[in-house]
Amino acid sequence: MKPNIHPENYRTVLFFDSSANEGWLIRSCAPTNNTMQWKDGKEYPVFMLDTSAASHPVYTGQQREHSKQGRASAFNQRYGSMMSALKKDN
Repeated sequence: MKPNIHPENYRTVLFFDSSANEGWLIRSCAPTNNTMQWKDGKEYPVFMLDTSAASHPVYTGQQREHSKQGRASAFNQRYGSMMSALKKDN
C-alpha cells in the first residue's frame, strides 16, 4: 500500500448491528466517538448500524409472505365479478 494516502482517522472500526447483535471489524474513516469492547477483548471505535445483511428481511428470508396462488388466480379474485358483469351485458 502506498504510504501517506489515507486520512489520519483511518483505523479499524467495529460496525455493529444491534438488532442482530452482530458486528464486523473493518478498516474505515467512519465518524464515531463511541467505543465498544469486542469478542477479542480489545476496545474499538464502534459505528452503530440500523440494519445490515444480518437483520435485513431480504437477506434473512424473513420477508413478507406472498400469496401461494398464481397471477391468474389473483387477477380473477380481484376482477372476476367485473368480468362476469361484462359477460352478462353482452
